Amino acid sequence: METISTLSNYINGKWLVSHTTHELEVFNPALGKVIAKVPLSTSSEVDEAVQAASEAFITWRRTPATERVQYLFTLKNLLQENCEDLARTITTECGKTLAESKGEMQRAIENVEVACGIPMMMQGTISEDIARGIDEMMIRQPLGVCAVICPFNFPGMIPFWFLPYAIACGNTYIVKPSEKVPLTMQKIFQLIEKTGLPKGVINLVNGAKEVVDAILDHPQIRGISFVGSTPVAKYIYSRGATNGKRVQCQGGAKNPIIILPDADMEMTTRIAADSAFGCAGQRCLAASLAVTVGEAKRTFTEAITETAKKRVVGNGLDEGVEMGPVISADSQARIEALIYKGASEGAKLLVDGRRPQISGYKNGYFVRPTILQDVNPIGEIAKTEIFGPVLSLIHLDTIDEAISLVNSGQYGNMACLFTNSGSAARKFRYEAEAGNIGINIGVAAPMAFFPFSGWKESFFGDLHGQGTHAVEFFTQTKVVVERWRHDWGRQF
Repeated sequence: METISTLSNYINGKWLVSHTTHELEVFNPALGKVIAKVPLSTSSEVDEAVQAASEAFITWRRTPATERVQYLFTLKNLLQENCEDLARTITTECGKTLAESKGEMQRAIENVEVACGIPMMMQGTISEDIARGIDEMMIRQPLGVCAVICPFNFPGMIPFWFLPYAIACGNTYIVKPSEKVPLTMQKIFQLIEKTGLPKGVINLVNGAKEVVDAILDHPQIRGISFVGSTPVAKYIYSRGATNGKRVQCQGGAKNPIIILPDADMEMTTRIAADSAFGCAGQRCLAASLAVTVGEAKRTFTEAITETAKKRVVGNGLDEGVEMGPVISADSQARIEALIYKGASEGAKLLVDGRRPQISGYKNGYFVRPTILQDVNPIGEIAKTEIFGPVLSLIHLDTIDEAISLVNSGQYGNMACLFTNSGSAARKFRYEAEAGNIGINIGVAAPMAFFPFSGWKESFFGDLHGQGTHAVEFFTQTKVVVERWRHDWGRQF
């Protein structure tokens, strides 16, 4: 019988076996097979990591930024050299295709590259002689110990929205991976160990709610980043902020795409399918509502239906597969229940992806691409984040009605428009209430030097991950006003 290993924590530069007697099984979602066990670490282990990070912070914050980023240059090279292996691990524990996993790691590497520019990005400002003999300056200093609580859907990328900026700015850091996909971060920490970073600068604590609550409540943790569902984002933001911490929480989404009659329908269909069904719909920028305007209803509906039927579903490691499984049996059951709910609300099932038979993978957690037509705009299926490969079609007569529908939703993560009209594009960009806007783009994912935005119940906080927002989040400003004698030159 194959031995299933239990993962370790990484604290103060050492791999440590958890004190806990409780652990969870980690599954390969394509096989429905246990591939590892993850410890449900305790609050005492969080404290151990915090104490190590606090001790390391004393020296790390005094390390010049130009020296701090040298470790990131090394890490960038290690991530690139090991990209294929990391991508295979992501696919094995998360389910997405190998190409999607490679793309995920490339986005992680891009964030490391941007963070290498911290010596310039952290620059302050100075004004001389604001009054006679008085100078004033603003400088940026690190917060201290910070932490990230990670989701399952991008185990390689999302930690890097935050981690490289945090340590480049002089903070020390604790990573809490999702207990569903802890293997990727285990391998990344093995690479981090090779960079020679001083012990305690970055720490890894596996676990679930006890670890999360310990992070939220620990008095020495100054900043917390989170990506996940809106209910959990609200919980983390509220509890963390109540404890006086700086908190940024990316929540859920229900991303609409609008298709106007003048859109390039071949391109639109291809992009929309990739957005809705890529990563099995398990991403916060997945298209979940397609709003057709006017004549676009007939042409787009026909095209997207045929495209959905043809999408190749299977193990993400197999050649030619275009979509992998969802993360777990529970997610599979939840997605199928929501498909049933949509049909019961009056939507027509053009493509039904429930309970597919995938040759060679009878135990996998698969849902094929699903299309629901004429979804009730005020029904549950039109408002609930499904987080699966399900695209709901709604038809409206004008772009104004479509924008109104976009703005009526509780979420505001992404909204996209497909058109060849510049005036329509400008109107949409100006009026749509979402933090990430796409024009003829299906996944409006910002590059690493832009913040990953989000509005309404898709984000809680003021500063987002990535780019200059990350630098501002992981630093606090200090204003210094100095007075010197006018005759200072006479002393020399």
